[in-house]
Amino acid sequence: MAFQTSFTAPHYKAAQAGQAILDAGGTASEAMVAAAAMVTVQYPHMNSIGGDGFWLICKAGEKPIAIDACGAAALNIDVESYRQQADELPESGGNAALTMAGTIAGWQQALTLNAGNHTLNSLLKPAIDAAEQGIEITQSLVDASDKTFSRLSHLSAFSERFLNQGEVLKVDDKLTNQPLADTFKHLAKAGLDDFYRGELAQQMADELIEAGSPLTLEDFHQYQATVSTPLTVDISKGSLYNLDAPTQGLASLLILAIYDHLVDQVTSEVEHIHLLVEASKQAFIIRDQQITDPAYLQKPLQEWLSDDVITQCAANISFQKALPWPHLAKPGDTVWMGATDQYGTMVSFIQSIYWEFGSGVVLPTSGITWNIRGKSFTLDANHHNVLAAGKKPFHTLNPAYAEFNDGRRLVYGSMGGEGQPQTQACLFSRYIYQGMNLSDAVASPRWLLGRTWGDSTNNLRLENQLYQQYGATLQALGHDITTVTDNNELMGHAGAIMLDQYGKVVATSDPRSDGQSLLGENNDN
Repeated sequence: MAFQTSFTAPHYKAAQAGQAILDAGGTASEAMVAAAAMVTVQYPHMNSIGGDGFWLICKAGEKPIAIDACGAAALNIDVESYRQQADELPESGGNAALTMAGTIAGWQQALTLNAGNHTLNSLLKPAIDAAEQGIEITQSLVDASDKTFSRLSHLSAFSERFLNQGEVLKVDDKLTNQPLADTFKHLAKAGLDDFYRGELAQQMADELIEAGSPLTLEDFHQYQATVSTPLTVDISKGSLYNLDAPTQGLASLLILAIYDHLVDQVTSEVEHIHLLVEASKQAFIIRDQQITDPAYLQKPLQEWLSDDVITQCAANISFQKALPWPHLAKPGDTVWMGATDQYGTMVSFIQSIYWEFGSGVVLPTSGITWNIRGKSFTLDANHHNVLAAGKKPFHTLNPAYAEFNDGRRLVYGSMGGEGQPQTQACLFSRYIYQGMNLSDAVASPRWLLGRTWGDSTNNLRLENQLYQQYGATLQALGHDITTVTDNNELMGHAGAIMLDQYGKVVATSDPRSDGQSLLGENNDN
């Protein structure tokens, strides 16, 4: 069978870089690496090769494979010294850059598992050119620059790289990153493993130590991305897949499995929203009690996807009353991207540095921004996500994949911290249960319970059109309601690609982003 190709990303330049590789006969993983490199240049506030990544590689007729490219806390970290300094982990600077960067190791694993004929140089060249020539400053980047100014502007390397003469970026500004371009050139020549066990590793380790980070060369040398079996759950429509610990993939699967138990009773759009919100609450309760580094789990997360657990969660939900929800939520920025290649392989991918611009630590020689994923830890010694040497932090990241009973296959996902599982559930339920086309399922007004990137409130936010239609009814059910403008970036940057049983594709990106979804050349779908 001839499979149509497609790529979707939250920045159009990344989508174009990925689709160009697909058009040239590349694999889905090759296309994703090209796009992943490009998006670090185009969306530096959302992600960096100094961050983490997670993959689902889904070959036709085979079970999907997961890649965990999540970094762990420094091997020699002194947790007590952090406790002596403050009650919370730092928000910026070298001592906030306390977890290893895994994303490059994830690229390396993906290219091994889904190899093609493209050279590293051909995959990284678009990102190199963009970093050298400069990028268009989007409103998303301007908003992030303004939001992070007070937190990060005092860091000299950050100010030099990501501010305009010490001031917030503006839409007409031009942003280049020659050191990052040079880093990509070096990796293209030396190989991706050089990031961890070569000249680049030594350089980054030296500059991290100079910045005050607890990471050392030993952390680089010992790091490996891991390949594993994803979590899965069967619903009436097919099989769903997502990432295991330390991600919140369990929550994303639980929401849809719980909703699937109740969907036959849904008679209105208000009930659709209400039940998905309540299913999210049930899933988040389990998530927040259980998910941590895989080595610290009380039991395998797959056991929480049993029929008994899902049935009990569904029984806890009332059609008439919302569960009260003051809840400590997790913010987060990231990018989700999807691809499908001529061989029928689909990739669902996420890459992140957590908060906008991560820790604000920019390594001067390499131009790499370091993540702040360590903020997912706590200093509470009795908490399952307490900071510890060599421990992986809880991750909001979770790329999703589904195989349906009728032969369709779907990769989908979103950025947005707490919002990721909810946005996945929203677009999935609209497309699969309500019969919306894929574009409308993503673009239509959405809701969000809890906190996402850029905000700290914990109520139920509705984009204005939804608020006008259903806000009063939802409030009467007991939801703490507020409204935000339509097409709001707070709702995340979602995307999806559907490959049908005949090899044809439907793809979409989110109008809330600067993204684009593309189909392969010589296709008229």
